[in-house]
Amino acid sequence: MKPKSLVGSLALAALVAWNAAPAEQPTTPPKPDALTEVASHIPGARPDQLRLSPIQGIYEFTRGAEIAYVTSDGKYAIAGDLYDLTANDDLTETHRREVRQHLIGAVPETDMVIFGPKDPKYTVTVFTDVDCGYCRKLHSEIAEYNRLGVRVRYLMYPRTGPDTSSWTKAEQVVCSPDRNDALTRAKLGQELSARPCANNPVARTYALGRDFALDGTPAIVMANGELLPGYVPPDVLVKHLKDVTGKDVTGK
Repeated sequence: MKPKSLVGSLALAALVAWNAAPAEQPTTPPKPDALTEVASHIPGARPDQLRLSPIQGIYEFTRGAEIAYVTSDGKYAIAGDLYDLTANDDLTETHRREVRQHLIGAVPETDMVIFGPKDPKYTVTVFTDVDCGYCRKLHSEIAEYNRLGVRVRYLMYPRTGPDTSSWTKAEQVVCSPDRNDALTRAKLGQELSARPCANNPVARTYALGRDFALDGTPAIVMANGELLPGYVPPDVLVKHLKDVTGKDVTGK
């Protein structure tokens, strides 16, 4: 992610005026009791959610995939990304992607609905809502994503929450004998006959989406932890995947 123009201007000014070296991460980790002390000032915080930031006296606080910065006394919090101006690097987004990778990596594929070619070149994970218009548009082109070598792993994220029609449909999809067919039919507006089953993954994947602080669906999570909000056409997605990974699967 590139810095915003204001941050870019600050970076340029810093390079010209200071000619300073890139900010360094702390060379020694803080003592566990220091993190416990800081956590005690933040309601609901745990020591393992905190780590030193490159700024003296400021701690990075992570909850789910959301990141903020707090003072050691817990009195002040800073929302927004932290940039290394000389390196032109978004330190917050780098950590955010690491967290997303970890969270997605902990989800078993049995909690997903997967559409993919026999030998995929790329895998993306998509939070989806059966009643979301752009989710339906994305799924209407699933064959093209697959043809271009993209394996799509869906996680159910009914935006309206529990005890709603969209939630029930999501449960019907994952409780169907053929999840792929059920999801396709649901996104075509067809009724499903399957009943919600016990211990289905909808509540878990919904909670994960909340941890990601999703603004809407679809939300595409790449293997490197990058989050692409909204619908992305197959050719555009593949171009971005190629740019990120260096793999050309189109034969061009």
